[in-house]
Amino acid sequence: MNNSQSLIIDILLSAVAIVITAYILPGVTVTLVGAIVATILLTFINIFIKPVLKILTLPITIITLGIFSLILNGFFIWLVAIVVPGLTVANFWWAIIFALVLSIINAGLFMLTNHGK
Repeated sequence: MNNSQSLIIDILLSAVAIVITAYILPGVTVTLVGAIVATILLTFINIFIKPVLKILTLPITIITLGIFSLILNGFFIWLVAIVVPGLTVANFWWAIIFALVLSIINAGLFMLTNHGK
């Protein structure tokens, strides 16, 4: 499997994880197109923006024993929900819960499909 096929499968698996997470949580709603667009935006954020912010917020992340990293992920979810019309998050707390549940479901899906290697 080449890199472009692998990227498409990763995006689809992440979109499925977003749909499942939104189904579980009452404070979040998403359409299928919204899930795909949100996945692409979150991938972009995780590649280009998150590494810089993780370095800048490293001291507070250490002080909070990593909990600030979860808050940062929730912030990214909240921002994506503002930009993507098909994704609605009720408030910032739901975004943090969504980030936590999404990471667990995403990890599970990638383990089940053996795609995360």
